[in-house]
Amino acid sequence: MDGLEKHYPVRQGLLAAMLGRQPALVRAVDGVSFRIAPGEVLGLAGESGCGKSTTGMAVLDLVTRTAGCIRVAGRDVDLKRDRSAQLAFRRDVQIVFQNPFEALNPRFTVLESVLEPIAVHFPGRREEQLARAHRALERAGLAPVETYASRYPHELSGGQLQRVAIARSIGVEPRILVADEPVSMLDVSIRAGILALFRSFARDMGMAILYISHDLSTMRYLCQNVAVMYLGRIVEYGPAGAVLSRPVHPYAQALMASVPVRGRRGRKRLPLSGQVPNAMAIPAGCRFHPRCPVAMPICSAVAPPKVMLASGQEVACHLMTKTNSQEAQDASDTGTNRLALR
Repeated sequence: MDGLEKHYPVRQGLLAAMLGRQPALVRAVDGVSFRIAPGEVLGLAGESGCGKSTTGMAVLDLVTRTAGCIRVAGRDVDLKRDRSAQLAFRRDVQIVFQNPFEALNPRFTVLESVLEPIAVHFPGRREEQLARAHRALERAGLAPVETYASRYPHELSGGQLQRVAIARSIGVEPRILVADEPVSMLDVSIRAGILALFRSFARDMGMAILYISHDLSTMRYLCQNVAVMYLGRIVEYGPAGAVLSRPVHPYAQALMASVPVRGRRGRKRLPLSGQVPNAMAIPAGCRFHPRCPVAMPICSAVAPPKVMLASGQEVACHLMTKTNSQEAQDASDTGTNRLALR
């Protein structure tokens, strides 16, 4: 994904339209780029409303992109060309939605739900389609298949429903899987099993997975790389171990400090003042500066450049400039959060 933008125009009144005023825009996603390798799980983290789910929907072209391009296996994706291009893309890229209770047709049995996309992408013999559906259900942990195949959604638990939704997504064996907060509605006791499924898909099937969540503890278990998003842009990106253990951007530090950790009662919190700015009136300069505890005068005037650190973290913050690069590197290497606490 290169230069992704998704802006939503806001309806304006008749008088504003007659006066020729330009409609206001909600900049939900505003210049996001990333790559996911086969077998890699990339975590996309951030507060609610930062643009995570919109990014996931744009990856699947479920929302029309304002700008930006998608490349799969080095090829530009242009779904406006013809029906065959759309089918090929849908087979390559699938999604697991957050709410399994609404993701499945209540009139379809489990087998019918899993068979529907398989029949679209693999027309032909019924026996081969059934074999693919059975294989997907087994990979999703619904074995023996005969126990679940004839059941309807209302006869299953939340965890079983999510496994059915996962089986439906992997039945066509996609290259890329977007998991949009797939465990947020499930009991803690069954989350580990669902996360283990995604790890096996990446490891055994070579899937590239975009894992969207605000739960950073699950990302530590699942992801190889993590991107932290704030107000439509990625502010820190890098290896999961570095970003989650030694965050450098002040927002990423505050986000990690809010995660409950057993046995660390003395850990310092990083309180953020104010509210997330309105996406229709994004602040000039760094978007985080109105809430940043270490904001400098330049932060309110100039957008920060992205700086690559020796740890592999890419950070968009003025504290990462040459005059502050050693301090930033020290914070990344030692995990003392000097930037946010100085």
